[in-house]
Formats: sequence, structure tokens, C-alpha cells
Amino acid sequence: MSFLALLFAFLIEQARPLSAHNWIHRGLRVWIVWVSQTLDAGQKRLALTTWLVVVGVPSVLTLAMHWLLMWLIGWPVAMLWSVWVLYGALGFRQFSHHFTDIRDALEAGDESLARELLAKWKHVAVGSLPRSELLRHVIEHSVLSAHRHVFGVLAWFSILAALGLGPAGAVIYRMSAWVHVIWQNRDTEDNTWVSDALRQMSHTAWHVIDWVPARLTALAFAVVGNFEEAIDCWRNHAQRFPNDNDGVVLSATSGALGVRLGGEALGASEVNADTWDNPQSTEASSESTPGRPPELAHFYSLVGLVWRSVVMWMVLLALLTLARLLG
Repeated sequence: MSFLALLFAFLIEQARPLSAHNWIHRGLRVWIVWVSQTLDAGQKRLALTTWLVVVGVPSVLTLAMHWLLMWLIGWPVAMLWSVWVLYGALGFRQFSHHFTDIRDALEAGDESLARELLAKWKHVAVGSLPRSELLRHVIEHSVLSAHRHVFGVLAWFSILAALGLGPAGAVIYRMSAWVHVIWQNRDTEDNTWVSDALRQMSHTAWHVIDWVPARLTALAFAVVGNFEEAIDCWRNHAQRFPNDNDGVVLSATSGALGVRLGGEALGASEVNADTWDNPQSTEASSESTPGRPPELAHFYSLVGLVWRSVVMWMVLLALLTLARLLG
């Protein structure tokens, strides 16, 4: 059932992607803001309670609906519920159009337009960014977006679905990512105050929740890319990035594609949580990994790497589902 739910969700999302301001995300955003305004008092214990309520309530309701449909009607309807939840959690098309537009601009030789599109996507000051740095930032941001919109959701959904918890894992992962982005940058949105305790709690919780998915994504990239270089870069250069989990994903990508990643981070001129995604935050700079300077050809290699990883995930889930049915 998990395999079919993922397959249908992917197909629907490709055919009819959710808009940037869809009602699902708007409703969840209202929920996040209301809970933080109600419970956040600047205390560590209340920060934990706030995070548990924001993430836990939608996850528990998702699980309860799954079990209720399974018990009252049967697995086909429960599977449709999982498809609907995954459709809201997955987001290939929520970021891929940015990547495509920038690639098309670079192919047309319009680097100024490509810089404008990158600045609009990441809400940062790009200025006269050199071409190689422009390519690098697009690759890094696209990789982390693919991880957080696709592979992280796949990992948590697959693990918890195998334990009989339905699509709850997808909700836990995406809600954790959303509250981390919104609460880290909340002072720029609606002048709503967020305590340092809640910021730290969301950061710590997100690091814990993303720890396993980040390494599964890196392993998938290694398997479908240059395995030896990816593993070597992962082991020796992941610590060069300011964020441990992001460093694992980016270093494995660097080795798998043979491209140089990392370096001076862009400075933020504006942070807008409306996108619900800021995978490469403007934290401290990192050192570059080994490899060739980024080129436009790496864009096509990256697309192939991501899709091969998706296919690998789906084949693995299909085999596990078949083994379970035969067993």
C-alpha cells in the first residue's frame, strides 16, 4: 500500500502540482502562528510543549484518520488518504520550476536574468555574483530542496508506514521543516515575536528529525552516482558545512557529481517564509569541497542524479512490498 500511495502521489503532483499559496499550507501556517502566539512564553519547557503541539496534533490526526478509514472501510480508502497526505507533503514541482527557469536563462546566455531569478527564489542579495558561484548556489539550493521536499518525506513515510503508522511520518517531517523555517525567521513576518527558546527548540528538533533522512539521501546519491567519491567526500568534507545534515547531503552530492560545492554563503536581504522552504540558510561560510568548478552541464547531471535516486527508492519499496505480499 505504501508503494502505491507514493506512486500515485508522485504522478498527481507531477500532473497537477500545488500552488505556492495553496489552502493546505495556508491552513497549516495559521495553525503554527496561532499555537506559537498562544503558548510561547520564552521558557524551555513551554518551547518543547509548543513544538509538540504544533507538530504532534496534525500528525496524530493524520494517523487517527488513517486507522479509522482502515477499520471502517478498508485499505483502499486508507491508501487514498495516504495519497492525499503525500500529495500535500511532497513537492517536486514546488521548487523545480525555479531551477528550470534559471537553467533556461543560463542556456540563453542571460546571466543577469539568472541572478534575478536566484535572488527571487532565495530572497537574498545576489549582486554581481560570478557565473561559477551562481551555478554553485543553484546546485546547492536545488539539492537541499529535493532532499527536504522529496527524499526526507520518502524516508519518514516509508519508515513509519512499515510500522503501521500510515502517512504520519510524512506529516512529522514536513511540519518539522516548516516550523523550523518559520520560527527561525519569524521576526520578519507580521512582526510576530518568537522566543529564543522556541527558535532553539525548533532548530534542535529539526536536526534530530533530519539526521537519518539526510544520510539516506546521501547514500542514495552515492549509489546512483560516483559511489567511491561520494563516500570519500561525505567522510572527509561534510564537516566543512555549517549545518551537519546539510553538509552530509551536499558533500555526497559533490562527490557523486564531481563538482565543487561549498564556500562563501550569500547574504540575505529578505527572508520570506511564504515559500515554506529555505534549505540553505545564510549561516557561516564553509570551505569548498574538491571537484571541478560548477558548469551548466552539472545541472543536467544533477537532474539525472535526483531522478535515479527516486527510481531507486521506488524500486526498493516495490520489492519490499512484493516480499511482504509473498511472505
